[in-house]
Amino acid sequence: MIQKLLILTFVLLSSIWAEELKVISDNFKGDQQKGISVFTGKVKVTKGLDELNASKVTIYTDKDKKPIKYLAEGDASFYIVTEMGEKYKGKSQIAIYLPDSSEYQFFQKVDLIRLDDYRRVKGDKVIVNTVVGNASAESANNDPVVMTFTLQDKKPKEKSPTK
Repeated sequence: MIQKLLILTFVLLSSIWAEELKVISDNFKGDQQKGISVFTGKVKVTKGLDELNASKVTIYTDKDKKPIKYLAEGDASFYIVTEMGEKYKGKSQIAIYLPDSSEYQFFQKVDLIRLDDYRRVKGDKVIVNTVVGNASAESANNDPVVMTFTLQDKKPKEKSPTK
């Protein structure tokens, strides 16, 4: 009896901590044998506070039907909250999420903004790890990576006298 009660308690607690993955789209095609689900049209994927929007989202799963890769293509936009509580929003042409490593990879015309302190990165390849907080950016075609910071002055500037 105690063993059944412990199992029931574990199942209830794990369902409390689990986040629901919700996908809304115009169209869906899936191949359970290959572990591929393709959503097209106006696609919106939400999990917890995170949101991903794109024209096409492909979700790849392993043999246990656990998602291993999300691929968003076509005017992807996103809102992410890291495990450290940092909030990001942005857009790109391609977005990849790898749940096992908690890593987002953004490609082509990337515009990523960290909302907490308004750090903005524009480039062609930006990678963000949501667990450890690593980020990197690259650009293509000899274009520069552009990073914008909002800085606070240590002391307020004095007003100049009016004439």
